[in-house]
Amino acid sequence: MHTYKIAVIPGDGIGKEVVPAAIEVLNAVAEKYGTFQFDWTYFPWGCDYYLEHGEMMPKDGIETLKQFDHIFLGAVGMPDLVPDHVSLWGLLIKIRREMKQSINVRPAKLLKGLESPLKHPNNFDITVVRENSEGEYSESGGRMHHGDDEIAIQNAVFTRKATERAMRYAFELAKKSRGHVTSATKSNGLTYSMPFWDEVFAEVKQDYPEIATAVNHIDALAAFFVMKPEAFDVIVASNLFGDILTDLGGAIMGSIGIAPAANLNIEREFPSMFEPVHGSAPDIAGLGVANPIGQIWTGKMMLDFLGYTDAGQLVLDAIESTLEAGVKTRDIGGSSNLEDVKNSILTYIEEA
Repeated sequence: MHTYKIAVIPGDGIGKEVVPAAIEVLNAVAEKYGTFQFDWTYFPWGCDYYLEHGEMMPKDGIETLKQFDHIFLGAVGMPDLVPDHVSLWGLLIKIRREMKQSINVRPAKLLKGLESPLKHPNNFDITVVRENSEGEYSESGGRMHHGDDEIAIQNAVFTRKATERAMRYAFELAKKSRGHVTSATKSNGLTYSMPFWDEVFAEVKQDYPEIATAVNHIDALAAFFVMKPEAFDVIVASNLFGDILTDLGGAIMGSIGIAPAANLNIEREFPSMFEPVHGSAPDIAGLGVANPIGQIWTGKMMLDFLGYTDAGQLVLDAIESTLEAGVKTRDIGGSSNLEDVKNSILTYIEEA
């Protein structure tokens, strides 16, 4: 039996509630299959840690995390007490960058038992591959002068290596799905970065003649998410474009609270990090009403990355069965609490 060492960072707000629920589910799946197990180690890093220690994580935190196979993260943020740029760059982005988690993957699909706000969702099933290390979120730029003459410059930095890496990952995913990749661009407005992006995409697709492709400007693509989401399979996007599209993906599913995400070190040199898209939701923290589906689905993505796709599918089946049975938290139109949802999912797994 293989044991995976997982670093657990529940973080802030509802993260401290949904992470333990998801771990129960993952342990149940591991017990069901009997070929692998998890060894969980908790770290109390986040905004509470910052308020006590003046930093989001210890100075040797990255070295500590390198000793683990992967990282399971809940949520980060207490904006009333810690500025978002401090909490984000002090923990989440720090881990992403220093662990070279260059690929972010976020699925959006019409789940059975969940009503989309779209009138005609047409059973969409989309995976967005987001370049996760540079682009519009590069640390290049600055501010100068004051008053009316003040200037702020934010440089978007695109390297061929990172751009091509994201695109190739998208094409490889498409081989396992419906064989189509859409590139998100804005080359009619951004003079240098997006024409470069388009050129690299045109080169990469030559190596995948069996994969159909399309190129859509990001503004039109956002509209198409609403008008015809079923038209998309795998989408590859830059850091900013991917970030925006995936929140929209959560919205058309019915709630950002159910959307999962994976930050992948595809070379497997460092741990990858699995985290839901939702925030810390401090307004409902501690009430037991948070939706654990995003965190549990995130666990499914970790199972997939580890190679246990059958176990991952069991988790997704359990989620959909729970939704179809009407066991839903209030953010998606139900009246159940976190424990109700978790227990329904556990029951399905045990009886499967």
